[in-house]
Amino acid sequence: MLSSAAAPFLRHIERCRNVTLPAGRIPLLHDGLSIGLVDPACLGWLAAPAEMGLLEIGDGHITLPDGQGLSQISHMLAEQERYVPFHEWFDVRSPDGTIIGQIDRALIPVFGVEASGVHMNGLVQKKTGLHLWVARRSPQKRLDPGKLDHLVAGGMSSGLTPEETLVKEAGEEASIPTALARHASHASTLHYAMTRPEGLRRDRLYCYDLMLPEDFVPQANDGEVESFHLMPVGNVFQLVRDTDDFKFNVNLVLLDLFLRLGMFDKQDSLILAETLHG
Repeated sequence: MLSSAAAPFLRHIERCRNVTLPAGRIPLLHDGLSIGLVDPACLGWLAAPAEMGLLEIGDGHITLPDGQGLSQISHMLAEQERYVPFHEWFDVRSPDGTIIGQIDRALIPVFGVEASGVHMNGLVQKKTGLHLWVARRSPQKRLDPGKLDHLVAGGMSSGLTPEETLVKEAGEEASIPTALARHASHASTLHYAMTRPEGLRRDRLYCYDLMLPEDFVPQANDGEVESFHLMPVGNVFQLVRDTDDFKFNVNLVLLDLFLRLGMFDKQDSLILAETLHG
């Protein structure tokens, strides 16, 4: 059983795993394997793609004959104003990891396909202890405006590896030089499935650590960040424990960091780690 000191962290894991799949959604199949879970409320959207043979709507499932049709479906639904596109393309993969097509990022939660992203802990070792760079999201962000965030975080666009995504986002979001960003080390990979206002999120997060020089000061490049703040890790720990100020999935990556830093006692660490990575 978790101690009273560690119990508050559990809510962040539960929040990001608030759904039991398939959760009433319709399986999206390709080559007989499930690649997504479609929101039944959006079934009417698929009439036109079905008429063109891009989808086959069956009894209790939807079949995608050709994965390359996903991009056509994305364009078609955008033209019909069924959704507001990001104009950012993500790869859709089969269960074995094979890329079968691309989809607009905004449709991912509608079709319930798995998405990947990277999160990086930007760490600074000072004489007074370990510190973490924290970003505040722009109030103009479509999702979670104004929330606290990692120094670097972003979705894995089509054609990019996690490492390439990290370098790209590091330059765009915090002006971290490529040579420095490449020193980031992969620490863990997290998974979760949750329902959100935008739909079903089935995310895979590649988590990285990067030790930054004391004199490094991040600068926003793409307008997605309002400000940056260097905070003692202990203060970040308290924020995660006591508030919901951080974007929902950032809490999971920070909890993973706290576990690796040994900031919980042994029993709490075992329970939290099993719950987080289970």
